[in-house]
Amino acid sequence: MLEMKRLRLLWELDSRGTVAAVAEALNYSPSAISQQLALLEREAGVPLLRRTGRTLELTPAAQALVGETHELLAGLERAEAALHRAHAEVGGTVRVAVFQTALLALMPQVLRRLRDTHPSLRIEMVQHEPEAGLEETWTRGFDLVIAEQYPGHAAPRFPGLDRQPLVTDRIRLGLPLPGVGVAAFDDVERLADAAALPWVLEPEGAASRHWALQACRSAGFEPDVRYETADMQAHVRLIETGNAVALLPGLLHAGASRAMRLVDLADDPERTVFTAARASAHGHPALTAVRDALREEAVLLESGGGHSRTAAP
Repeated sequence: MLEMKRLRLLWELDSRGTVAAVAEALNYSPSAISQQLALLEREAGVPLLRRTGRTLELTPAAQALVGETHELLAGLERAEAALHRAHAEVGGTVRVAVFQTALLALMPQVLRRLRDTHPSLRIEMVQHEPEAGLEETWTRGFDLVIAEQYPGHAAPRFPGLDRQPLVTDRIRLGLPLPGVGVAAFDDVERLADAAALPWVLEPEGAASRHWALQACRSAGFEPDVRYETADMQAHVRLIETGNAVALLPGLLHAGASRAMRLVDLADDPERTVFTAARASAHGHPALTAVRDALREEAVLLESGGGHSRTAAP
């Protein structure tokens, strides 16, 4: 009989592409992964892997096993959800991937609410870039991801991930308060006026950077990107101290008093924040509790008159 743990390793190899990536994700050594895959191949009695240059490829037999393993993993997840629904108390562990602004604006209050309402529920949270978090949730590294989608920039789609909208927030141009920076900052009333100013953006590959570049180009200029950081709090400090401008989503200002000026953009663009989880985990009480708490916090943000509003389901 085939060993389920080894089948999972084959599925991981198909999902992640290399033995090294599987080893890193599962905290094993590459040699241990290779040994387990070799054992699986002996159990199967047919070749499962072939080497092409320096790359391992799955044979048709291995691809068939991967497809069946995916269904087995989904079935196990559905069975676990059913088991937990049989208990009156919500418990277990939910692993959450979340990007920085959602972590700061939503998660402290959500964690406190869950601690009060479901004391047996354990939440493990890791800050992750949205696209990486989506992939890691699909590959079962996380149970839930809070991700984002910028207008005209579709977030990656992974089969079997169930998305639910959470918050929609406005994107505006952040500028220093009058007199803090050079005089040119004070003259900005629209995006095109910031053409000659220094900018701070997230690093290459981030959806926010791609959107910001397109917005600037549509306004007729290429931004002078002098500073790059994924830390949005650093963006805020660079603006507040008169060193840069940036395009900022409203969620960044939730519950905070910012020493900056915000300028509306043409067409009033908005970013959508959403949660995603594997459809096979639908109905798991712990996952449902976390999503419900996130929606409650999103409603409170909206009712508080902030820069965000609850996204329509």
